[in-house]
Amino acid sequence: MNSQKYVVVDIETTGHSPAKGDRIIQLAMVTIEQGEIVDTYTKFINPQRKIPAFIQDLTNITERDVEDAEPFEAYAEEVYRQLEGAIFIAHNIHFDLPFLQAELSRAGMPKWQGLAMDTVELARLVYPTAFSYKLQDIAAEQGISLTNAHRADDDALATAELFLQAKQALGELPYDTLVLLHKRSFQLKSDLSRLLFEITQHKRNEQADRYGRFRGIPIVPKAERAQVSSDTPQKTEWRKGLEMVKPEYEQRPSQVAMMEAVDQAIHEQSELVIEASTGMGKTLGYLLPAAAYAKDSGKQVIISTYTTHLQDQLVSKEVKLAEEFLGANIRVALIKGLSHYIDLGRFFELLHGEDESYDETFTIMQMMVWLTSTRTGDLNELNVSSGGQLLVDKVRRSHMRKLTRLEKTVDFYEHALTEAESAHVIVTNHAFLLNPHNQKRSILKNVDAYIWDEAHQVVQAAVAHKEKTFVYTQWRYVFGQLGSYDENQLFSKFYRVAETQGFARVPELLQMESLYLKYTGLFDEITLYLAQAFQNKFHNSRTRKCASLLDELDFERERFMDFLSLLNSWIDIAQTILQKAERFTELTMNERLVIADFRYWTEEMMLKAVEFSEIFLFPKEDEVSWIEGDLRSMPTSLSLYKRPYEVASLVDNIIGEARGQKAIIWLSGTMSVPSNERFIVNQLGIPRHVPIDKFEPADQFYSGAKVYIVEDMPDIQQVSQQEYIESVADAVTQTVLVTEGRCFVLFTSQDMLRKTVDLIQDSQLLDDYMLFAQGMSSGSRMKLLKSFQRFQKSVLFGTNSFWEGVDVPGDALRAVVVVRLPFTSPEEPVFKAKSRIISKEGINPFMHYALPEAVLRLRQGFGRLIRSKKDKGLFIVLDRRIETKSYGEEFLHALPDVPVAKVSLEKMVTDIEHWYNKQG
Repeated sequence: MNSQKYVVVDIETTGHSPAKGDRIIQLAMVTIEQGEIVDTYTKFINPQRKIPAFIQDLTNITERDVEDAEPFEAYAEEVYRQLEGAIFIAHNIHFDLPFLQAELSRAGMPKWQGLAMDTVELARLVYPTAFSYKLQDIAAEQGISLTNAHRADDDALATAELFLQAKQALGELPYDTLVLLHKRSFQLKSDLSRLLFEITQHKRNEQADRYGRFRGIPIVPKAERAQVSSDTPQKTEWRKGLEMVKPEYEQRPSQVAMMEAVDQAIHEQSELVIEASTGMGKTLGYLLPAAAYAKDSGKQVIISTYTTHLQDQLVSKEVKLAEEFLGANIRVALIKGLSHYIDLGRFFELLHGEDESYDETFTIMQMMVWLTSTRTGDLNELNVSSGGQLLVDKVRRSHMRKLTRLEKTVDFYEHALTEAESAHVIVTNHAFLLNPHNQKRSILKNVDAYIWDEAHQVVQAAVAHKEKTFVYTQWRYVFGQLGSYDENQLFSKFYRVAETQGFARVPELLQMESLYLKYTGLFDEITLYLAQAFQNKFHNSRTRKCASLLDELDFERERFMDFLSLLNSWIDIAQTILQKAERFTELTMNERLVIADFRYWTEEMMLKAVEFSEIFLFPKEDEVSWIEGDLRSMPTSLSLYKRPYEVASLVDNIIGEARGQKAIIWLSGTMSVPSNERFIVNQLGIPRHVPIDKFEPADQFYSGAKVYIVEDMPDIQQVSQQEYIESVADAVTQTVLVTEGRCFVLFTSQDMLRKTVDLIQDSQLLDDYMLFAQGMSSGSRMKLLKSFQRFQKSVLFGTNSFWEGVDVPGDALRAVVVVRLPFTSPEEPVFKAKSRIISKEGINPFMHYALPEAVLRLRQGFGRLIRSKKDKGLFIVLDRRIETKSYGEEFLHALPDVPVAKVSLEKMVTDIEHWYNKQG
């Protein structure tokens, strides 16, 4: 298996296009034989043209490095000779190989012929849960040294190491998995089928492996997942642990006081609200007394969070720390909502069907590898393409499909429930606890204390739980999956299966197709009708993306009722036919898959029908419905939403019975605002007699922070948006230059963010910096954050989701720039509807709703800056309303006690320069 010769190639270039004159400036080749690196070859190459400044910055290759080097023609024959008879490997061969081929051709050499393997594709397959597949990221995750990223010699060596490690990891997979992978590998974009064939042949005669099996699919056996066990209660004393363990642990009085408060609430089975500032060790502050109580009493504690990041941190880090203090093992179970987990039966069906695309093929291959290592079965662990996500959604567990007895024995969700029943601490998320279905679960019968961390987000989680959506493109996609008989989509395939069973020419199937054509036609008619009403409302609008409360649009609902009636008739017939299909015999695997797909899309139609009816036809008084769309693309951009006005009743339905019977503890870093202490707790329906206990960080915690208010910015309410954006772009540019990057710039509007970034890029003043912009740069929020942290000179422009829940410790973040105070737009539909309700009660919606919400968000924005006592940073507010409006003091009072300077932009820049020199 190791006899094959591989040559790993990496090149650095002046740009992306050899056809436009771009040239190689460095080339490196690493030769692998007999499974080991046997030779390295690297050359600087004179491109005979200027190296752009950003390339010099990225690669650290300067004009001086290449001035004495030969042009590529001098090395072409040697490069070609080394590649002969070898398999070409690169991290993204779709760049390196075509570029090298173009250079060889230009040098008069023949085109290189051979197999090529892409380590991006290989890494995505072998490490399906990796956060990122950029070479620098995946190398770091796999413990591969990469000192100078974007230098061909270091990159080629790291790629070679990655290839060897990934190849070894493939070799450790069970034989059955390798066979299934090889079967699909011919549809991959690089020649990994050759590698899989060699490894599969090598393992052909291997003895039985340690893996479990589900219908021939290797999976981690239950015995190797988190252990399920029980023990007798034992006395543990967390107070002694604080004194005796970890001499390097610095006791923080506020943290100890919080532990005492949590301990008392749990023992007294009372309700408690805690506001715990950043930097005081909030998580350990509740976990230590909670875990001690669970071990001592034999009862359980459930901890609910909003973000998966905090769940993972709890399980992987904080619990280990708590175990050290207690000197005892803490059994922790992590459980999420049903849809997080894989449906193995459904995956088996897809595995034995015919893939329709590369994304489907590759995602199935990733999942086969993942199943040999996952101990949770949580599909969110996977890092798949957007196309692959559609397949992942098909294999999520659903209440609609009942498991067979065999499936239950290996199911990850069932195992998580069993594990939770014997845990000291159950960790879950708000969505799981807020789902009434889960309240009936036996896992909650022994819970004696509920701890809601990130409690202010319970409001958002409850809203999301009750939210209904109607998105035109999603509906059209579902219709497209089903199709009519003539469209040769799923319905026609289902029809042919029925035909083989002697069931085709029956009234139900013919009626289904007739109804399909009627309701899709009516759907098009009513969406065009709705789009016209929307356009009529906004015909004078200067913005293209608009939103309106549904009751503000002028349209008749009768046609909507007709559509729902046709849709429900189709669903009824489909369910009847699917019941008959359960009696079909001697089906091939492909035929079974067609029936399973038809059942899946019928269930999707049922869910869509509920969404549609609740938004359009049966709105409740305590809910708001609104419509959004882009006037440039109607009706395809139409989306409709429905949310509850308030969530206190929903929360009470879940937690009400526990009050007075069990401990209920609500925690957050931001549970109050100065002018409205109970802004959050009232929304949660927490009784008025429950106090808010506040725990501050240690003295001098914020000594490294300073607030600047820029006095000579234009008044945002007195100038045009364009004029304000120009001033923002100038202020941000000057701030970035003086802080040398490492800035967050926080917006409340995606439109303003985009226009500001465009203006900064056009000015070219920050060309030496990496600019990452939410909604403009590709990738998720966490990927943008990782990219921001990777570069020394970088700036991150973000909107709502970057105001909180993002940790950037130390010098990686030097400044947070607030472009405008984070008020919700008065035209935002939910805000408008809620304001309307508040006004009817004689309450000022601005003072009692808009202002507290904005102040809370500003506090959260400040929280991004100082995460530890050693952190230093600047909080810069460009919106002068914080100084000129009477409500401005509310924002300043909500911030920690740090110096506030009201200065001109020029003075601020000078001060920052001196401040950093002093700090340095």
